[in-house]
Amino acid sequence: MPPSDEDWNLDRTRFTADAEKAIASGQAPTRDHGAPLGPLAQQFATLTYSLLDATTTGEVLEQVVEAASRVVPGADLVSVTLRSRDGKFHTPVETDRVATELDQLQYDLGEGPCLDVADPAGPAVATAPDLAASTSWPRFGPAAADRGLGAVLSTALLPEIQSPRLSGALNIYSHRQHGIDQTDHAIALLLATHASLALAHTEAVDIATLQAEQLRRAIDSRDVIGQAKGILMARRGLTADEAFDLLRRSSQHLNVKLVELAETIAGRHDELELP
Repeated sequence: MPPSDEDWNLDRTRFTADAEKAIASGQAPTRDHGAPLGPLAQQFATLTYSLLDATTTGEVLEQVVEAASRVVPGADLVSVTLRSRDGKFHTPVETDRVATELDQLQYDLGEGPCLDVADPAGPAVATAPDLAASTSWPRFGPAAADRGLGAVLSTALLPEIQSPRLSGALNIYSHRQHGIDQTDHAIALLLATHASLALAHTEAVDIATLQAEQLRRAIDSRDVIGQAKGILMARRGLTADEAFDLLRRSSQHLNVKLVELAETIAGRHDELELP
C-alpha cells in the first residue's frame, strides 16, 4: 500500500525538525530510531543502496534525477548540468525536454542558477522563488517565467571539485511561484550530497579500473617482449641483452612500437626475419 499524503507530510515535518534542531545545536542531524522510517527516509535508504551499486556516472545521474522528481515536493521538472573541463555546459539527464530547454537557455544567456552553482568557485545553492521578479538573473528569470516556470532551485554537485574534474548542478524547476520551499531545499541538498559521493565513488572505480588495465597491459607487454627475446636467443644464439638490443634497433628501423614488433615475432616467428 503506497504511503498517503499524511504519511509524507509527517515524515517531512520530522525531517525538517531534525535538520533545524541540528543546525541550532551545531550537531549532525539525528533521527528518532525508536520510530519506523517514514516514506522520505525509505526513499533515501533505497537511493543509497542503488547508488552504491551504480558503476557509471550516467547511472548515478539518472537515479538522482528520478529520486528528485519523487521526493522533492515542489519538483515539476528536474535536470542535471555538467560543466566540462573546457568550461562548456551540457544537460546529460532530465525528466522532461523542457528542463533541457531551460538549462540551454541559461547556457546561451550566460546566466542562471545552474551556471552559478556549477562553477567550482560559485555558491552551493542558488534559487529564485519568483522567476518573473528575479533580480539575480534579469534575462533568464523573465524568459523562464514566459515559458510557464515560477521557481527554480539549483544545488552544486561535486562542490569540492578540483580541476580538471567535472563539476555540475542538480536543477529543480516548479511551475508555481514560491513553489519551492525550505523543505525542498533540505531534500535537494541531501540528494546532491548523495550524488556527489556516488559520483566520487564511480570516478574512483573508473580510475582503479584504468590503473588495473594499464598495469595489465604493462605486464602483458613485458611478457610478450620476454617471449620475443627468448625466440631470438634460441634462433640466433644471443644473450638476453643482445636480443633486447636487436629488438630495439629493429623497432626503430621498421618504425613500429617495440611491443608490437614483439607480438609479431612471438606470433609469427617462423615467417619473419629481422633486419
